[in-house]
Amino acid sequence: MSVLAQPIGETHVNDDLARRNATILAIAQALSGGNTTVIVSTASIVGAVLAPDKGLATLPVTFMVFGMWFGTLPIGALARNFGRRAALQTGAAAGVIAGLISCFAVVQGDFWLLLAGTFCGGFYAAAHQSYRFAAADTASEAFRPRAVSWVLAGGVFAAVLGPQLVIHTKDLLTPHLFAASYLGQSACALVAAAVLTFVKTPSPAAGRRDEGRRLSEIVLTPRFAVAVACGVASYSMMNMVMTAAPLAMVDCGHSVADAALGIQWHVLSMYAPSFVTGALIARYGSPRVTVLGLCLIALTGIIGLSGISVAHFWIGLSLLGIGWNFSFIGATTMVTTCHKPQERNKVQAFNDFLVFGAMAVSSFGSGQLLSKLGWAAVNEMIFPVIAAAGALLLWQRLKQPVSAM
Repeated sequence: MSVLAQPIGETHVNDDLARRNATILAIAQALSGGNTTVIVSTASIVGAVLAPDKGLATLPVTFMVFGMWFGTLPIGALARNFGRRAALQTGAAAGVIAGLISCFAVVQGDFWLLLAGTFCGGFYAAAHQSYRFAAADTASEAFRPRAVSWVLAGGVFAAVLGPQLVIHTKDLLTPHLFAASYLGQSACALVAAAVLTFVKTPSPAAGRRDEGRRLSEIVLTPRFAVAVACGVASYSMMNMVMTAAPLAMVDCGHSVADAALGIQWHVLSMYAPSFVTGALIARYGSPRVTVLGLCLIALTGIIGLSGISVAHFWIGLSLLGIGWNFSFIGATTMVTTCHKPQERNKVQAFNDFLVFGAMAVSSFGSGQLLSKLGWAAVNEMIFPVIAAAGALLLWQRLKQPVSAM
């Protein structure tokens, strides 16, 4: 093992180390983010072909989200007991397996095996979603929003890698559409695992001497409740629209390439703002940036209801990505202010468990809404959820000074 990869001991503030880890994790994010993009771009289309009922077409993406939901607590437990890097590399191994299973499922024409593959892909996603917290482990309070943003900025490359991988490999194993794309997904996970060996993280031993407050005490605080609500609203609504969009585009007569490019613009928009989101949060505060993100997600619903041209889909998906970036990074930053260093793994894992649980519901619901009520119903669902999260943020704003938030 490289000396650079050795875990550090006692948790302490070290912005130089945080910058180094954030850079490495951004590279890993670029590679691992392609996993999710490949699944989102292809799985509902493959599902429409293989599923026994068209209403189940988005179930493979839903199983990916179930995998994320299921994976959050085990990944957190691995990080707590064996260190961040062990947890993240376990996730990367799941990513390799996910692509291999999905490829075999397409070749065999087995819908249920495809669900197993995307579930493993979701477990991998649970691991790489925690990269943002890993980057913040040794960061000062002032640098923490930037550390989170740097990691998510790696998704800019993932936004290009995933769709381009799909476009250039989808027909390589004809007649098995997307089979080669899933093999490429495995290759990216393998390279990401190698990159993660250079992450230098706090030793798990430091956290075991003092577990801090009970989880139930932390999660009942208003600050944590509002942070989770914003994370749930932003991620679940983004996922609901993103999951349904490729299938909706194909149903509206647009090509698979148009659908893949729509996801590419969406994922680019999810991560490109990360270069400035941290600075915006440092200047204006996470609540204000989160509110801006929620408003942009609501605007997505308005655009989705106004037309079904390629431009409507692409513009809506792009705004959806920007809105998610602002609101989710804002919510993540709020979560990092809710715990002490020794409490971080259990609090962060529980936060992601709640967020991805809501995502699982929204992902499955998107397929049902789309098949039974149409694309308009998917967009209409955005408004009450975003309004509820915004109301909670307003309540917190009135309850305490902005400086305390």
